[in-house]
Amino acid sequence: MTKHRLYGTSFASVYPLYVAKAERKGRTRAEVDEIILWLTGFSPEAFEAELANKTDFETFFATAPALNPARANIKGLVCGVRVEEVADPLMREIRYLDKLIDELAKGKAMDKILRR
Repeated sequence: MTKHRLYGTSFASVYPLYVAKAERKGRTRAEVDEIILWLTGFSPEAFEAELANKTDFETFFATAPALNPARANIKGLVCGVRVEEVADPLMREIRYLDKLIDELAKGKAMDKILRR
C-alpha cells in the first residue's frame, strides 16, 4: 500500500497556510497554536522544535505526546469527506486538524472548537 504524499510533507510547510486561513478571517496565530497544542499535547516549546526540525506529518502525529481523547467528538465534512469515517488513522488525525482550523476560520468560539 502506498503512503499518501501528504504524510511525508513537512508540517512546517503547511502550518503557515493554517495561520493564513485563520488570519484572513480575523483570527490569530495564537488561536491556531492553541488548537494544535490541544489536539496533539505538544508544549509550546516542543511544537516550535517540531516546526524548526521540519518534521513530516507522519512523524509529527506519531510523536505527539498526548493526542486529545476529545478529538473523537470532531464530526463533519472536510473537502467533502466525513472526518469520522476516514479509515486511515493518520489521515483521520490530519482531517481532525483541518476541521478544527475550518471551524476557527468560520468564527466558531474556541470553547466550542476545543469541545469544552
